[in-house]
Amino acid sequence: MEYFLQQLINALTLGAIYGLIAIGYTMVYGIIGMINFAHGDIFMVGGFIALIGFMICSLLGIGWAPLAILLVLLLAMAFTSVYGWAVERLAYRPLRGSFRLAPLISAIGVSIVLQNFVQLAQGARPKPHASVITGSIKLHEADGFAVNLSYIQIVIVVVTVALMAGFTLLINRTALGRQQRACEQDMKMAALLGVDVNRTISFTFVMGAALAAVAGMMFMMYYGVVDFFVGFLAGIKAFTAAVLGGIGSLPGAMLGGLLIGLIEVFWAGYFSTEYKDVAAFAVLVLVLIFRPTGLLGKPEIEKV
Repeated sequence: MEYFLQQLINALTLGAIYGLIAIGYTMVYGIIGMINFAHGDIFMVGGFIALIGFMICSLLGIGWAPLAILLVLLLAMAFTSVYGWAVERLAYRPLRGSFRLAPLISAIGVSIVLQNFVQLAQGARPKPHASVITGSIKLHEADGFAVNLSYIQIVIVVVTVALMAGFTLLINRTALGRQQRACEQDMKMAALLGVDVNRTISFTFVMGAALAAVAGMMFMMYYGVVDFFVGFLAGIKAFTAAVLGGIGSLPGAMLGGLLIGLIEVFWAGYFSTEYKDVAAFAVLVLVLIFRPTGLLGKPEIEKV
């Protein structure tokens, strides 16, 4: 039981990170109906910016962890927001009226460009970093095995829940959220009614990139390492989580992220680490066979 509880804590932490990345996928898809495959690499860029930010804080003598985390978080969100805006402006907006595969191919190209840019700028080797938040709480101990809840795991879960609640309120209660929902339902009619569609879509990309920055920073702080290729694998898993939960649904993205985290951690803990990704994708296939819209997704009804 103690081993199970420890694995459950680890799974919820990993799932929260996947969920944050998946929300960025599902927000973009919900408005323009396309997948931003460069989103995982923006997550990776956020991790590198956080690494550089902590190094700058160390050089400046900012040793108080809460202040350093806040400053680095703002720095990472600012830089990745610019990346998100640039991806939409350069890779999506010029191709919005083209055939559906054109923006997809463009996004994959942007992903490759970001990977190679970071590889050339930072090197191909993984970049380690000492943990900013140390310490843990011992929840239970039996037969020499202790169940620990680290402070960084608490921070990750609390930040994820807070951001999820904040973005839900933003979409449901603010003017920007109403504009996003209007563009999701009918982009042309929203434009006719005075909604600035281009600005709304740009804001959506910026918000998704900011969430990716938070996820990248949490990933770097949790694992203590980041490399140029981490965005590809994490992005594919987060996309899987978005599809599993029902792409286009924010609660579905978070639920899918938690499920992918649970499957990965428990499969690695009880069966084989090498096949944890196979197990996650196998569950996705089974869910899509019996529920093609995902767990919380709704079927699209087209009126003629």
